[in-house]
Amino acid sequence: MKFSEVDEKTWPELQPYFDTCLIPYTGMTGAETPWEATMALERLRDFLDYVEIPFKGRVVTYPAMQYGGQASVRLLNEICHKVKSTGFAYAIVMTADCKLTGEDVPESALVLSLPEIAASGTESVKEAVAGLIGNLWNKKPGS
Repeated sequence: MKFSEVDEKTWPELQPYFDTCLIPYTGMTGAETPWEATMALERLRDFLDYVEIPFKGRVVTYPAMQYGGQASVRLLNEICHKVKSTGFAYAIVMTADCKLTGEDVPESALVLSLPEIAASGTESVKEAVAGLIGNLWNKKPGS
């Protein structure tokens, strides 16, 4: 579900079911041409589909952070902390173009970086994403 589909009146009923916040991260530099920016956004959209479609009813996708750099990674970490403080159990960062890890964003429950997942090459990206999210949700607290 997109953040814009949630309204103030229905959120209290829905909140117990939506425990996971997706935070898309494009990581553009500003040097992209308009068509390169379009392609980056399309890659991110397609990557988000691996989570938004199969896990509809459990995840809320927040607005994307579009531009990258070290300051933006720190801000991304802060955003993860803040969305958890609003009641989400998990903040998942998704990026189609940046090499990010959980060490880069320690406040996230999981970082799904398409370049990192594709580099592992052990299974399809779609299967890897589903497995990583399943492992996160099945993990016992504190482990």
